Amino acid sequence: MYHFALVDTFYNVKKFINREIDDERTVTIPIEDLLASNSLNSEQKNAYDLILQTLSSNESTAFFIDSPAGTGKTFLYKALLATIRSKNMIALATASSGIAVSILPGGRTAHSRFKIPLNADKDSTCNVIKQGSLAKLLRLAKLIIWDEAPMSTKYSIEALDKMLRDINDIDLPFGGKVIVFGGDFR
Repeated sequence: MYHFALVDTFYNVKKFINREIDDERTVTIPIEDLLASNSLNSEQKNAYDLILQTLSSNESTAFFIDSPAGTGKTFLYKALLATIRSKNMIALATASSGIAVSILPGGRTAHSRFKIPLNADKDSTCNVIKQGSLAKLLRLAKLIIWDEAPMSTKYSIEALDKMLRDINDIDLPFGGKVIVFGGDFR
């Protein structure tokens, strides 16, 4: 005879549904990223200030940081992420490749985060359920960063745009979110 421990099958549904939000709110903010805003060069500081000003005025805008590799895009992203997260707001860090996303705190690939089909075409949409926890996280997000955006197809970016408009019920680019695309077209 075996005496198995009783299993408590009851779980808090609300806690389970909000796991993605909780995961984002608990991303570690490195102290060097919090201090990074003090070390930005003039071009980085201009972008940083403009993006934060846009966020504080509740405007919706898409930015593109066009810069070759090694010029400080990631340093700027980390400063932005740390500043927003330190104010208990949600900032999502994504990139087109796993290598690039591995250096962004709390980063995920864009395809994974936004449920973009791998072979996106003009009719593609992201597989995000409007009432689901990912949609709730995306509605709460104040800032979305997508590094190496030029490595993705335009259909992937268009799928994100359609999905954000849908889940936010707003017919503004990217559902009225502040989004920072970055990369190098060279």
